[in-house]
Amino acid sequence: MNRVIVFLVSVVFVNAVCGQIKKELFQPLDVFELEWASDPQISPDGTQIVYKRNGFDIMKDAAKGNLWIINTDGTFHRKLTAREVNESQASWSPTGDRIAFSSSTEEGSELYMYWVSSGNIAKLSQLEHSPGSLTWSPDGKQLAFTMFVSQKAPVVIKMPTKPKGATWAKPARITDRLKHEADGKGYMEPGFTHIFTIPAEGGTARQITSGNYNHSGNFSFSPNGKTIYFSANRSDNWEYEFRNSEVYKVNIDTKSITALTSQNGPDFSPKVSPDGKTIAFLSYEDKVQAFQTMQLNIMNADGSNRRIISSNLDRSVSNISWDNSGKGLYFTYDDKGNSKIAHMTTLGRVTKLADNMGGTTIGRPYASGSYSVSDNGTIVFTESTPDYPAELAVIQNKKSAKKLTNLNADVLDYRQLGQTEEVWYKSSFDGRDIQGWIVKPPFYDATKTYPLLVENHGGPILNYGDRFTAEIQLYAAEGYVVFYPNPRGSTSYGEEFANLLYNNYPGEDYNDVMDGVDYLVEKGIVDNQKLFVTGGSAGGIMTTWIIGKNNRFKAAVVAKPVINWISKTLVADNYYGYANSRYPGQPWENFETYWKFSPISLVGNIETPTMVMVGMDDLRTPPSEAKQLYHALKLRKIETVLVEIPGASHGIANKPSNLISKVAHTLAWFEKYNK
Repeated sequence: MNRVIVFLVSVVFVNAVCGQIKKELFQPLDVFELEWASDPQISPDGTQIVYKRNGFDIMKDAAKGNLWIINTDGTFHRKLTAREVNESQASWSPTGDRIAFSSSTEEGSELYMYWVSSGNIAKLSQLEHSPGSLTWSPDGKQLAFTMFVSQKAPVVIKMPTKPKGATWAKPARITDRLKHEADGKGYMEPGFTHIFTIPAEGGTARQITSGNYNHSGNFSFSPNGKTIYFSANRSDNWEYEFRNSEVYKVNIDTKSITALTSQNGPDFSPKVSPDGKTIAFLSYEDKVQAFQTMQLNIMNADGSNRRIISSNLDRSVSNISWDNSGKGLYFTYDDKGNSKIAHMTTLGRVTKLADNMGGTTIGRPYASGSYSVSDNGTIVFTESTPDYPAELAVIQNKKSAKKLTNLNADVLDYRQLGQTEEVWYKSSFDGRDIQGWIVKPPFYDATKTYPLLVENHGGPILNYGDRFTAEIQLYAAEGYVVFYPNPRGSTSYGEEFANLLYNNYPGEDYNDVMDGVDYLVEKGIVDNQKLFVTGGSAGGIMTTWIIGKNNRFKAAVVAKPVINWISKTLVADNYYGYANSRYPGQPWENFETYWKFSPISLVGNIETPTMVMVGMDDLRTPPSEAKQLYHALKLRKIETVLVEIPGASHGIANKPSNLISKVAHTLAWFEKYNK
């Protein structure tokens, strides 16, 4: 496996990356190397697992992953192929004799086949674009997948012939689409995503869906292999109905498409029961709120008798798959900052099967991860705790989960991590119970008080939890108690709690964060004279809101923020999605409200020394937002610096060197004021 080797030259990193090292026990750390498992797929008979083993390629400054295979008892762990290129989307054939997967080539991503008995591989396709949602037909004779199909720009002009050897400007870029760019991708080429099939022995891909609509996401074959159930929005007004989708079926032979649902809201991720009589799918009826709970629905295969079976669970359901009996489904959900795997009968009875799914987001402790189930009910999933990123774990015969791999034994066995502890406290606003976590410095001494570093999560409709986080461990390694709360608006506490930010953001989530700070001060864990605060995206909004509301913090780092809702809303790549679900009306219709909740309205109060950080290619919270804060603070002669990360989108830390840069800049700024 390729490993990341990042030499930490900043003085703030001389102690450790994931924990301070006692000199008498360990050599000083000068490298950063982590691996993590993702997308495990268990064989139909439950004996083998193929998964993607991920690491960082320091030479290319990017993540890289190969497919590996292991027996479910933990033996015979080996690399699937001898190829040293990115591999993903592993999928077992119905009989378990082959594994289809996608892999990068010099021309792009293609489909490959691996034969389990011989270990041979072959390329199956010659595709124009990368395949997604790779799925086997029940008889093992076909593979279905999604792929983007290009279209021409809406207006094509005829330029005069360029003289030989002349250097002209690039041609104009023209669009008439509502969504024409995406953060991390930039300009979106005109076209639509469609479903294709290809023989499992290789050949020509055949397009199954048609029309100027996107057909993306998970889909499912009928047991006889003649029908594919999928989700899309094939309405004439589909661009403006961006939250809406329906479940459809398409006949593979005739390509005839039939709509099976008609609810206002997302109906998606259809899964066909083993007998083909029932379709399960995810949905909610759109009430236009900040957050709505995703529910598990079932209906007859013809679309009749639709009903919700998860109404007794006030948590969003995701990642559904039928059990082999057809009497229930496996699924995942988040509860109080922890991701669970569970089973639900078609009558709605829920049984929790496992905790701690996650660990595939290496930087910060967001929800992530996946699972897979064999025909006999053996479950494999990515397991994570604050002590390690995603490892493989299995559940067999209804017993407790057993961890199979230890991908970072060579690293973490020789590092002392900061201890993560759960904390609960009361909201001073309405008495609600608020959950958070603290990470103490390695070799923590309870007789001392420590500087506090508050890390606010993004979203804001997301959650942090008790999961591995390299960034927060880096902060703790430099001697800070790190506090990361889930204030109101966070998911995993029910629809009502998350929706408290509807038409009220930022709101009392500010109180929830500050109440946590006060709780830690009162407990004598942290020094009230050494408070620091940071956060990115919605966390950057909260950080700016905090220093606009009080002057208790010695320094702040505001990363990729929204400072002005009026300017941000119509510039961001998702500009069309804010009105009414965030605040009533469009900015020009409700100027006062958009301004009221804009942190720029508080900038005249800020006295806290503030670093402002943003990716220069960020299309979600554009650099113009960060610059507004920086320029305002400069004009007011407040201590401030602007850190712009070249080539970085909203996910600043997607490149390993940028992750190091982000943390190093944050720690260097705080160290300046940690006197």
